[in-house]
Amino acid sequence: MENHSIMKRVQEELEEVVGLNNMVEESHLPKLQYLAAMIKETLRMYPTVPFLIPRSPSKACMVGGYMIPKGCTFILNVWSIHRDPRYWDNPLEFNPERLCLGLPLAEKMIMLIVGSLLHSFDWSLPKGEEHDLTETCDMTLKKRKPLIAIPSQRLSDVGLYM
Repeated sequence: MENHSIMKRVQEELEEVVGLNNMVEESHLPKLQYLAAMIKETLRMYPTVPFLIPRSPSKACMVGGYMIPKGCTFILNVWSIHRDPRYWDNPLEFNPERLCLGLPLAEKMIMLIVGSLLHSFDWSLPKGEEHDLTETCDMTLKKRKPLIAIPSQRLSDVGLYM
């Protein structure tokens, strides 16, 4: 909402691919390249979970030759795990084909939801409100002040909203 030219470009792509008399469907997703880029850039700038959730074993256990006591708290270093040649072939090579099958489904669902919202509605902030992008970071990343967005009907056929 802060960058109207980007929202407009996504909506123009949606108009071209989906049309103003249709709703976004899964079959449209491969053609929505700018929407995909916008979502990925959003997730790059504002990841939901920068660190894995702390873990605490319910009983003492051995991991990699180390005794992990019951009840201790630890955080997994995902960055290091994803670059460990003991677990990955060519860990520093960028290779999307090695990712799990759930990722494409999640990406499709995000595109379908965001695409539908941007195609069906114009979005604005409440009158007099400024968009506050500041965030707080714990184990999850969240806005310091919750975002309130106001949708307004964008498509002329009201039947598409039912």
